[in-house]
Amino acid sequence: MQSHAKTIARRVTPVPAAALRLFLALMLGLGLALAQVVAAHAQGAPASFAGLADKISPAVVNITTSTVVAAPTQNSPMVPEGSPFEDFFRDFMDPQKRGEGPRRSEALGSGFVISEDGYIVTNNHVIEGADDIQVEFFSGKKLEAKIVGTDPKTDIALLKVQSDTPLPFVSFGNSDLARVGDWVVAMGNPLGQGFSVSAGIVSARNRALSGTYDDYIQTDAAINRGNSGGPLFNMDGQVIGVNTAILSPNGGSIGIGFSMASNVVVKVVQQLREFGETRRGWLGVRIQDVTPDVAEAIGLKDAKGALVTDVPEGPAKVAGMVAGDVIVQFDGAPVADTRDLVRRVADAPIGQAVKVVVMREGKTRSLSITLGRREEAEGEGPAAGAGPAAPVEPTSADLLGLTVSALTAEQAQELGLPGATEGLAITKVDAASEAYTKGLREGDLITEAGQQKVATIKDLEDRIQEAREAGRKSLLLLIRRGGDPRFVALTVAE
Repeated sequence: MQSHAKTIARRVTPVPAAALRLFLALMLGLGLALAQVVAAHAQGAPASFAGLADKISPAVVNITTSTVVAAPTQNSPMVPEGSPFEDFFRDFMDPQKRGEGPRRSEALGSGFVISEDGYIVTNNHVIEGADDIQVEFFSGKKLEAKIVGTDPKTDIALLKVQSDTPLPFVSFGNSDLARVGDWVVAMGNPLGQGFSVSAGIVSARNRALSGTYDDYIQTDAAINRGNSGGPLFNMDGQVIGVNTAILSPNGGSIGIGFSMASNVVVKVVQQLREFGETRRGWLGVRIQDVTPDVAEAIGLKDAKGALVTDVPEGPAKVAGMVAGDVIVQFDGAPVADTRDLVRRVADAPIGQAVKVVVMREGKTRSLSITLGRREEAEGEGPAAGAGPAAPVEPTSADLLGLTVSALTAEQAQELGLPGATEGLAITKVDAASEAYTKGLREGDLITEAGQQKVATIKDLEDRIQEAREAGRKSLLLLIRRGGDPRFVALTVAE
């Protein structure tokens, strides 16, 4: 072993000191560069969110709404008028005398200030039907708010308060820059507990729940009832989403929350601020996605674009569009699918001509279409009494462990909802059912099933049948309780 060591020593060529110093300097520089690259691509969690919370808290608000609802009548004992027990039962069942007339019902939510002169963004469902809106600031200051405008399609509302001094506010960021895995912070008033901060990451992008213009950011930051309307911040303190809904089997946060992307919200807020209402473009067609088999049948290379299934009276028909056309470009950019087209048409200016390229019989054609306004088009319903008489609708039905009935104006009033609200009221829940286990209760309202609106019992029956025929095991229901929405999946297997 000693001989071998010596042999190795004799083979080593001495290195000049200057060259050695240069080599070590180069290696040190390379090491620092590699360390910076690794740090840039593998940053850990922030040491603290305290600085960010201090910066943004003053612009986040708690919102309390109230409205007058009819006196509760459910579960009251049937006592003959004039009975000697009448007063006893009235005092026993309603010791606070609430049943003597209408009462005021309160609800809680969140919001955030977007300008020093008092414009505030929240969810539409937070303030819907309210006749009194109170805003509480982080400082404890309280102001009354007025509604500037609402957009139920994106569940966004714009409020305004009058303040003697400029208000702290936050700015919107570009939600398209948010990446899956980025840190985010949610602020609001969860479960009425007051100002609260929760942190998480962006779990997914471009989620669509039930609306035409949905573009939700999914996050695992804790979002609960009362967080609705509150902001979702990036690490620069910019609002990249408005916390709107959660997916939960029990009504509490399980790490699946949804925030409407700021790039959708900004456009809505701008229109509400300028006009007090939304003004979306309208093409005037019925469309469906292009499937691979449809693409092959009509000679399209890729399954992209929007297939026109019907062209009623409207801008597209005037321009010469026909059923069977495939819209492949809109206003100079390719169309990916129906969702992409609908959102871009909505954002396009009303009353201005846009270039629309369609594929027809294997050839492209360019059409110049002057867009109408969607809100006006949707307001033009069929004339009263037109069409065949509708079949008689059953008053209630037992489905998925639930007894449901079409929501009446009286029930809407009892639940503190606007009279025009549509949905199915849950009047009973089988205690042994999956629905009961997942937290559904009497008084809840089903407004959507399978991401489609339901207003009648037949609507729900159709959605159940469609799910079964498609081989799906469950059906996603959108449930509202006290104005707060959440999704619940129920098994539909026969």
